[in-house]
Amino acid sequence: MSKIVVQSIGMSLDGFSAGTDQSIDEPLGVLGRDLMDWFFPTKTFVEMHGGEGGESGVDDGIAAAGFGHGAWILGRNMFGPIRGPWPDEDWKGWWGDDPPYHVPTYVLTHHAREPIEMKGGTTFHFVADGIHSALEKAKAVAGDRDVRIGGGPATIREFLSARLIDELHIALRPLFLGKGEPLLAGLDLRQLGYHVDRMVPGERAVHMFIKKSD
Repeated sequence: MSKIVVQSIGMSLDGFSAGTDQSIDEPLGVLGRDLMDWFFPTKTFVEMHGGEGGESGVDDGIAAAGFGHGAWILGRNMFGPIRGPWPDEDWKGWWGDDPPYHVPTYVLTHHAREPIEMKGGTTFHFVADGIHSALEKAKAVAGDRDVRIGGGPATIREFLSARLIDELHIALRPLFLGKGEPLLAGLDLRQLGYHVDRMVPGERAVHMFIKKSD
């Protein structure tokens, strides 16, 4: 049976999963890259970007398990830094012509836009009528495969608050960000029925696997 999952979301010890002031030069926000410095050295990440080498180990094994989904859902910030109505059709995402998703990918927005078909099997669909609509569309195309919620933090919080996420993987980084976008602020995960299922120490992060109780 397919699940709704969050995987490989970095979080600092003070609870932030993105930095401030997202921009073209800082797609993860200021200092946000530090949250993913467990992922960038891995063999999985290096090969995704056409390189060779990279580190194998616990972090790499967990990173590799974060792919193979039937569909993705992204908040608009995960697609680009543009706010408000789309000024034109030129911006097609952070990743160039061949994004890393390779499946239908649903972008949450308040402003409709026609789908964008990219290389490698990724098609961006823009959903302007909420998370339930996006999830219904994603599950329909995913079939037996899981749907991955790709972030950002506000989108993950919205899905958690609605108890729509079955499994959540947090890569807890040994650092303080100081300020940024919190991942779990305002949520009572215990009351929502979530629990830590297992904890796996990696080379550069402690991996917390959180599940929704039946």
